[in-house]
Amino acid sequence: MLEGTTRASDEVVATAPPDLVELTVEKIAVNAVMAGCRPEYLPWVIAAIEAVCNDTFNMHGLLATTMPVGPVLICNGPGTKAIGMNSGINVFGQGNRANLTIGRAVQLVIRNVGGGRPGEVDRATHGSPSKISFCFAEDEAGSPFRPLSVQRGIDEGVDAITVFAGEGPKCIVDQLARTPEQLIASLAEPLMGLHHRKLVVGFDVVLVVSPDHSRIFHEAKWSDVEVLEALYAATARPGAELVRGVGGIAEGVPEEFGEIPSLPKFRSDGILLAHAGGGAGLFSSMIGGWVNGEMGSNPVTVEVRR
Repeated sequence: MLEGTTRASDEVVATAPPDLVELTVEKIAVNAVMAGCRPEYLPWVIAAIEAVCNDTFNMHGLLATTMPVGPVLICNGPGTKAIGMNSGINVFGQGNRANLTIGRAVQLVIRNVGGGRPGEVDRATHGSPSKISFCFAEDEAGSPFRPLSVQRGIDEGVDAITVFAGEGPKCIVDQLARTPEQLIASLAEPLMGLHHRKLVVGFDVVLVVSPDHSRIFHEAKWSDVEVLEALYAATARPGAELVRGVGGIAEGVPEEFGEIPSLPKFRSDGILLAHAGGGAGLFSSMIGGWVNGEMGSNPVTVEVRR
């Protein structure tokens, strides 16, 4: 396994929560073996560990929260094809060794070395498949958008991983939209319902657009910037609709927000736009996030070093 990287086996990569144990390349490699990785996957596992073990991502908090979330790994760059990652049919599912074992290796490192065991520090109410393995590659070749890593500041053509504190995916169905405006309106509805329709700004989301849906944006020559701008606008609502008690629902924003004419559902960088999935099916998916900001977790994007 160690032949998969040029890094020294005793190099300390990160400190693993919750027990704050130093993670060497060798310790990561041991867990990569147990997860079923091939040696060429190891640089991706190491990069993912670097991305989750820091205050920005807050892996310790992600373990301790009762919400059903775990690290979601979104992979970009030519190296995804080189190691055989799946970005197409069944992209979130079974059947691809690279996707499943890279995600699994990260989980094993945190559990076996860091001490993040379920029932102990891991106190999730329901848990989620993202606590087992949730790792996939973007379909960059067929995308009308810039790769997610490029949107987040990494150079084009550079292998990179974005980690997101997310739950399982939720399918979004629209088989009738034929214009970008129609599709934006459909995508906005389930996005508004993320965690709770009346809770705003505190949660991020990954929107994974399928090839059948992205074709609508491509034909209209909409860039990722235009899609995101439209989504932010379409998910804003008057504060009067969202305050506590409206509609007989106790949950919501404090009463003083009721005078605000337009409250955004997401913070200004709270929608992460990715492209993946099979070539048939007018569906997209949303992956809801844990609490963002200083109280929770923020997405992290890192380059993959060999």
